[in-house]
Amino acid sequence: MPSAPSSCRAVMFDLDGTLLDTLPAIVNAVNRTMSDLERPPLSRERVRMLVGKGARYLIRHALDVEDEGFIARGLDRFRANYKRHGVAETERYEGIDALLDELHRRGLALAVLSNKPDAAALAAMEAFFDVDRFLIVRGQLDGGPLKPDPATALDIIEAHGIAADRWIYVGDTAVDMETANNAGMCGVGVLWGFRDRDELEGAKAHHIIDRPSELIELLDAP
Repeated sequence: MPSAPSSCRAVMFDLDGTLLDTLPAIVNAVNRTMSDLERPPLSRERVRMLVGKGARYLIRHALDVEDEGFIARGLDRFRANYKRHGVAETERYEGIDALLDELHRRGLALAVLSNKPDAAALAAMEAFFDVDRFLIVRGQLDGGPLKPDPATALDIIEAHGIAADRWIYVGDTAVDMETANNAGMCGVGVLWGFRDRDELEGAKAHHIIDRPSELIELLDAP
C-alpha cells in the first residue's frame, strides 16, 4: 500500500496532459500526417482519446489500418511533423512552474516518465523546463515497454534508492494510474489534462486534483 502523500520523498510525472498541454501539437501533427498520406483528418476529441498509449498506437488507430508498412510510414511522418512544429504548438499548464519550484525547494526528488518517444520527451522538457532539476526524463525507448507496464518506473525507482511507496506518480489518464498501482506508487490523477474524473476513478487513482497547487496541499495534509 503506498504511503500517504505527506510521507513521500519523490514525485514522478507524466508529460503530455500533465506538465505540458501538447494536445494542439499532437492533433496538428496527426492531421498533417493524415494529409501527407491522403487520409481524412481526425477531430480533436478523437485524437484526445487516442493519446497516452504511445505514438504507434496513436497512428495505427488514426489510420485505422492493419498494414504494418503503412503504419510505419505514418509513424515516420508523424514524428517528422511533430519534431518540426511540436514545441511551437505546446504550452505549459498554468501553475506547473510554481509547483515544480516548490517541490524543488522542499528537496523532493523529481522524475518524468512518458509514453512519448524518448528523444521527443527530452526535447519537450528541455524546451520548457530546467531538466537539471530532474533525476531522469524518460520516454519510450525503441522496443522498450510502455506504461502501464511498470518496468521502466521500477527501474527509475531502483536506480535512485527511494522505496516505491515513497513515490507519487502524477498523471492525467487511466494508463498513468495503472502504472502507479502496478509499481506500488501513490497515484495522483489530474483533471487539467486529457481525461476526466470517471476515467481516473475507474483506474483507482489514490487522489484526484483540479489544479497543480493541490499537490502541495496533499503533501502538507496530516
